[in-house]
Amino acid sequence: MRLTGSSAAKLFAMTSEHEEAGGSWPRPVLYAGHSSLFEGIYMSVDTATVRRVARLARIKVTDDEAERMTNELNSILGFVEQLNEVDVAGIDPMTSVVSVKMRRRQDVVTDGEDAVAVTSNAPVSEDHFFLVPKVVE
Repeated sequence: MRLTGSSAAKLFAMTSEHEEAGGSWPRPVLYAGHSSLFEGIYMSVDTATVRRVARLARIKVTDDEAERMTNELNSILGFVEQLNEVDVAGIDPMTSVVSVKMRRRQDVVTDGEDAVAVTSNAPVSEDHFFLVPKVVE
């Protein structure tokens, strides 16, 4: 299955319009991962999709820039497609290239019980509570 050009634009437009209207629902995500659901899907973008994304992001893009970005994004998506071809069966996800064990501290109560000392450096406090400006109306 191949999702290209106008099909990709339609999928993107459909999900974007739904979100702009305030909707929220799980939508398809095309990525280089372990899901067999999207196996064989290759997404490419066209200049109309680039312009639409730029409009949604409120970024001014000229026609020349849109064409250049289309080529760049398709190169990136092509590279991601190459990554999909790598056999990762039996390989655990990693957070680092070297095995590192995180140092952990003891979970003990420290000087948090001394409210006077804790709030002593606060610009404004009342009854051992920090006072901050209201940020949400």
